[in-house]
Amino acid sequence: MKALSLYGVDDLRLVDMPKPEPGDGEVLLKIKACGICGSDIPRVFTKGTYHFPTVIGHEFAGEIVEAEDKSIIGRGASVFPLLPCGTCDACHSGHYAQCSHYDYYGSRRDGGMAEYLAVKRENLVLMPEGVSYEAAAMSEPASVALHAFKKAELKRDDTIVIFGVGPIGLIAANWAREAGAAHIIMVARSQAKKEFAERLGFVDTVDSNETDVSDFVRRRTRGNGADAAIEGTGTSECLEQALFCVRNFGRVVTMGNPLGDMQLSQQGYWQILRKELRLCGTWNSSFSSSENDWLEVMDAMKSHAVDLEALISHRFNLRDYEQAFCLMHEKLEPYCKVMFVMDD
Repeated sequence: MKALSLYGVDDLRLVDMPKPEPGDGEVLLKIKACGICGSDIPRVFTKGTYHFPTVIGHEFAGEIVEAEDKSIIGRGASVFPLLPCGTCDACHSGHYAQCSHYDYYGSRRDGGMAEYLAVKRENLVLMPEGVSYEAAAMSEPASVALHAFKKAELKRDDTIVIFGVGPIGLIAANWAREAGAAHIIMVARSQAKKEFAERLGFVDTVDSNETDVSDFVRRRTRGNGADAAIEGTGTSECLEQALFCVRNFGRVVTMGNPLGDMQLSQQGYWQILRKELRLCGTWNSSFSSSENDWLEVMDAMKSHAVDLEALISHRFNLRDYEQAFCLMHEKLEPYCKVMFVMDD
């Protein structure tokens, strides 16, 4: 089979390799679609994976072609990419994202940028009729967005500010719209991203390079401030802006993964103290019997509550991987979700 394998930093190759054989508790998935996550860019060009070579890709969906349970052969599925150890305290409580010794498809073991992958049966999320493979491949970012959105504890007619107009920020905005938010204020860092969000119906989108975000939020909320904010960029500037944007007793969810140290001014820190803000972190998504963001996402796709395919701006075949990664790494043109769609 063909696969995109990382042999070292800045050494990504399309290679021929043996089709995997599913082991105990595994199924063989014929990959139909795999997204390129923003985290895949530093993984390929600067950070590397945990060992080399590694087939990358953790946002994927495909058709089950081999399984012990014959009833699921031919079904489509997305895959929760985290493989918990099952023995630590976090695993015992069902908080697998906090597992102390987890494995992960696409970074710690081979992932979905390949024609086939053997995956754990228990990590599958079966696709209902009417959900496309491309939409299902968006399950991972959609679940991450849902997990963060829940922590904002938004009520109907609340106002939320979302910093970052990438796929996860836009999906979080979709969840807010579905929840009946009065105002969904999106903060972009370029005119192109602002326009993309507006085309999706998010009219209260500002380019932070041109607009004072705090002033815009105050005007939209009659001086009160937003009820909640989600910081999705991982930058000190946007975190500080989020603290200034929310009202007294408001909520700030920190979701963006920083590339370096985060800094906060005295004035910014005072916002937390004086307004008695609730600052909450979020990591990955829930996938347990008590809470399963992935099943909620799949149900939302089935009912058309969210349109994830609208976020796919570019589609490539695996053989065009250099063009796809160059587009994102060099920022050759505006993009949202870049996805590999496999040939049949």
